[in-house]
Amino acid sequence: MRLTTIGTATLLSLSACQQPTADFNTLSGETMGTSYHISYQLPDGTDETAIQASIDERLQHINDSMSTYIDDSTISKFNRLAANTPITIDADFSHVLDVSRQVYEQSGGAFDPTVMPLIETWGFGSTMTVERLQSPPSQVEIAEAKALVDFDSIVQEGDSLYKTKDGVGLDFSAVAKGYGVDAIAEVLRQDYQIRNYMVEIGGEVASSGVNSQTQPWQIAIDAPIEGSTVTERQTIAAIRQPKSLGNKMYLATSGNYRNSIIFDDKRYSHTIDPTTGEPIIGGAPSVTVAADSVGLADAWATALTAMPYEQALASAEQHNIAALFVILVDNTDIDADRLEDWQIVETSAMQALRADKPS
Repeated sequence: MRLTTIGTATLLSLSACQQPTADFNTLSGETMGTSYHISYQLPDGTDETAIQASIDERLQHINDSMSTYIDDSTISKFNRLAANTPITIDADFSHVLDVSRQVYEQSGGAFDPTVMPLIETWGFGSTMTVERLQSPPSQVEIAEAKALVDFDSIVQEGDSLYKTKDGVGLDFSAVAKGYGVDAIAEVLRQDYQIRNYMVEIGGEVASSGVNSQTQPWQIAIDAPIEGSTVTERQTIAAIRQPKSLGNKMYLATSGNYRNSIIFDDKRYSHTIDPTTGEPIIGGAPSVTVAADSVGLADAWATALTAMPYEQALASAEQHNIAALFVILVDNTDIDADRLEDWQIVETSAMQALRADKPS
């Protein structure tokens, strides 16, 4: 038996925005179990304090709707309801549910916001232990958990939501941060007419216009090297904001490598495949997706890490997803700690996006 534990780390780093001039302001705060960071060009006569307050209020509304850590949030109340008992949901909840269902259907169930019973059965949560792999759940336990993984039992009728099966619950943690980025970006654009900005929550990013050096924003993708830090990261690729998206960009990264363990010379991901009920083996260590919104990119990045790599690449191509995979040059090299151990593989849509020059 061989055990290696890889801690979690951000796979997405922000470049060309580290030294803002006097024309750019920065904001930061805590939300969704992580932090947000915003860099933006402040219009003349605009109150920065008001912007911060608007952002925090918007994020609090989203958390009150969809945070499973808030006991009286809408999603927590829904999860406690018996079958066929309706609850009223707001526009944020409805939108995230729609995005989730879209990716659930297109990914063949690889993205499923009702997957939590399986994660709890495996005892993974935010960490993994070799003990669970040494004594994995029985097939009966997995089958019992899978019976509660049933997104099709979630029914929406207007602003009313109910489930047709007792015990089924929702968890939007794989899409909510991305949606939160979209919501903040909308506050900047719609409420304050800010056009040049970068918004990031937990590595999910929306950017618009130019940065403080009057250049289009550029996002650097790190190689998922064990032990790398914010100050000692190694960039393997960069995605520059393209003109084809109106000089805007919406990106999300999901990764298996930093939160995984090696057991009997196989790397097991903390990500559970809802279709099999078991941890992913052979998934892409890192996937970055560009889409029409950060919420959609977030959901797709999660879906693609919940599939074996070859299947994920084929699915992304089939659905014209702009995806960038970071994989090992040698699939047997499980101790990769050099930049040259890694390579990027892009879908056709991502190749086109990265080839597009900003205006």
